[in-house]
Amino acid sequence: MRTAKIIAMMALCLAGAACSPRDFLTRRLASDLIAGSPNFKGPQQFFFHLGVISNKEYLSPEYLVLQRRGWITGATAACPPQITPSPCWEVALTPVGVETVQPLAPKDAANGQYFPVTTAQRQLVAVTGISRAGNSADVDFTWKWMPVNEIGAALVEGSLVYKSTVAFRHYDDGWRLIEGAPLKTNQGMDDALKTAEPAP
Repeated sequence: MRTAKIIAMMALCLAGAACSPRDFLTRRLASDLIAGSPNFKGPQQFFFHLGVISNKEYLSPEYLVLQRRGWITGATAACPPQITPSPCWEVALTPVGVETVQPLAPKDAANGQYFPVTTAQRQLVAVTGISRAGNSADVDFTWKWMPVNEIGAALVEGSLVYKSTVAFRHYDDGWRLIEGAPLKTNQGMDDALKTAEPAP
């Protein structure tokens, strides 16, 4: 019944010669629009903080991984006034860390002590549902972070799958993904991706 209805709609469109493939919000179209969204393509970054850092930061899971990989080294240091409580650590890249990190750091961060390194990109797993209401729709989908380099492979859990929901609207030229538009959950594309929950 549903297939027959879709075929009938397509026939009407073809007869009027006014339809485009974007007039039908299929899972494939939704996948293409989500994957091509600037927010979805935004990378995950890890910020390296070298120099004197707090004990809490030095013992964070990320820094413990960096230590185990032999990319950073730390020595106890006096805490500056803005960092409490002691102890503090003077963190530096090891020779292996320099070889690994420097090619990935921004060029203007060559001598900096706080700089980002891209570790992963989002990968769309599947569109799991489409809920339409007139010219609007909510699309549920799952995705995961895919490491893009050695540092990402060490810091990013690539097997975790997350779920998010984004809004679509039908315009005269077809369906579009609404970047940043609030949903029933008060989440737009960017917020949904930042606060996405692991899928069960």
